[in-house]
Amino acid sequence: MGRARESPTRESPTRECEFTDRPLILSFASLSSPLRLPLPCCPPAVPLGFNLMDVEDELPTAPPSANGGGEASLVAVSGDQFDLEAYAAQYSGRTRVARLLFIAGKCGSEPMWLDALRLAYDESLKGEDTTLHHDVSARIAGRLGPRYGVDLAWSDAVERRALMRKDKLDSELNGYRTNLIKESIRMGYNDFGDFHYARGQLSEALKSYIRTRDYCTNPKHVVQMCMNVILVSIELGQFMHVSNYVSKAEQTPEDIDPVTVAKLRAAAGIAYLGTNKYKLAARKFIETGSELRNNYSEVIAPQDVAIYGALCALASFDRSELKSKVIDNYNFRNFLELVPEVRELVHDFYASRYGSCLGYLEKLKSNLLLDIHLHEHVETLYKDIRHKAIIQYTFPFISVDLNTMAVAFKTSVTMLEKELAALITDNKIQARIDSHNKILYANHADQRNTTFQRALQTGNEFERDVKSMLLRANLLKHEYNQKAAEKRV
Repeated sequence: MGRARESPTRESPTRECEFTDRPLILSFASLSSPLRLPLPCCPPAVPLGFNLMDVEDELPTAPPSANGGGEASLVAVSGDQFDLEAYAAQYSGRTRVARLLFIAGKCGSEPMWLDALRLAYDESLKGEDTTLHHDVSARIAGRLGPRYGVDLAWSDAVERRALMRKDKLDSELNGYRTNLIKESIRMGYNDFGDFHYARGQLSEALKSYIRTRDYCTNPKHVVQMCMNVILVSIELGQFMHVSNYVSKAEQTPEDIDPVTVAKLRAAAGIAYLGTNKYKLAARKFIETGSELRNNYSEVIAPQDVAIYGALCALASFDRSELKSKVIDNYNFRNFLELVPEVRELVHDFYASRYGSCLGYLEKLKSNLLLDIHLHEHVETLYKDIRHKAIIQYTFPFISVDLNTMAVAFKTSVTMLEKELAALITDNKIQARIDSHNKILYANHADQRNTTFQRALQTGNEFERDVKSMLLRANLLKHEYNQKAAEKRV
């Protein structure tokens, strides 16, 4: 901790600089390369009582690129000490391929991104999305040998089966419509949604799933419809859709099973994270039940819940919330046990071991930049966590030696001065900097005067309340009260 000093009794002869002459802006560009990636387009949410034809133009025709943006915006990230196969095994379905392609587009280690493309190629052959298979093969571009080229025989066979399957589903749905059987129509649209989702036609899948809403006959069907819409909306990056349908599922009259509740909490957390609402995201991830396990591997893994929840909590919670909702939370502790590094950095932050905490964060940073949901929030979260650590470090002291503080935060005095100046300018720290002696002096309020003012205010409020009670008592005593008029027969 910083070395506390007694408050000076007279004005210091040295020059005190509060950095008011010129603005100082803390930029993490000097610490690490910034990550600037375009956010996916999020059209307005579809109201629950809508006409589908009114929103068809609002639905995107293709999901956002798996590599997170154009080539010009990509930042090379080293993926050393990253077990790619173990990471991919945590997920299933389209999410596994999407995450592998994202890693291939972000990682600066050639052996690793080639390995990611190899795993993505093998996984693409297990599905029915020929477009995805062609995309993976094009990105490999022969660098893994002739075996990892476009499998034309497989593509032709899948296309033939898909055409036959679509004709069959269309014929069945037309028959259901003719017979006006609501349950059959609902299942027909649901099958169409599954078909389009497997084929990678996400916009068509979303339309089919939404059409089932008018044919749901019980709360269970409504929850199933909401879960399908949420799944596709997360992949499309339509986080307003996710939030709306999470709320709709939670408002069903019947009780939802714990696994589905955990899925809804995790999906809501992802939606809040995607819209930069870190405190709300932290609450949702922390509320996610341990029943989640591997039951939502098509979207998120339990390790992700621990990482997302812990980082968002560190960036947005105060000390009391961090203690009660994270450290003492038995449910969330089960998730933290899956990622020991994250568990340790949370405990180090609460115990004011900021050097160790920031060290863990720096070790995790390269891996976090490879996460498809978290990558564009890493810099912001890290900046908020670091600023919160600096504020908590300086709060108890009248004065702090910047040299000692710089050692604790593993940075230079010059960089620390810039960070402190930015926080003082933003009114997050009430202090001034003695740039010559390298000391931070806190501008503590006059506690004696504040106490007197509070006592006077309390006395005035008490006097006002007593006068009001005496007036009311006298009015009742002398019967100066308005009585209700008697009803006339």
